[in-house]
Amino acid sequence: MSRIGKSPIALPKGVEVNINNGLVTVKGAKGTLSQKVDTDINVAVEGENVVVTRPTDQKRHRALHGLYRSLIANMVKGVSEGYKTEQELVGVGYRASNKGQLLELSLGYSHNITFELPSEIKVTTTAEKGQNPKIIMESADKQLIGMVAAKIRSLRKPEPYKGKGIKFAGEQLRRKAGKSASKK
Repeated sequence: MSRIGKSPIALPKGVEVNINNGLVTVKGAKGTLSQKVDTDINVAVEGENVVVTRPTDQKRHRALHGLYRSLIANMVKGVSEGYKTEQELVGVGYRASNKGQLLELSLGYSHNITFELPSEIKVTTTAEKGQNPKIIMESADKQLIGMVAAKIRSLRKPEPYKGKGIKFAGEQLRRKAGKSASKK
């Protein structure tokens, strides 16, 4: 059995799970999320736990078993606690500001980049003196916040020589040495 798939998902207080024709809906304090589940995989609420089971040991069923258990666990954590992502802008003149769901980035290009965020994501930007500007995003949907963070990072990936670009807070970058001194 799948190590991930066989472990039950504990439901915190205030989280409600509904299963209807292969659609799992999780409702909590931070919002509502839903996920379509393959018809072969069985999802059931047993007391204070959600249990995911598979019918056979086929390779496809084994793969889907762990996948759907992880997706449902992420939804339960998202609606109860939420997810938070922090990104730093490293570079001279790099700035970030937001007006509602519009994120405006100045990343050293000839123009500013305006990025519209989905309504499910709450964004704040900070710019303290002596520190890199930060973009802080919060959401109940782990997939969505990860996808948006990756898209923002792709606008200016950190380069290996000076480390300039958009990086996740706490991320260790692999740095390269520059040109060697001229040989005499």
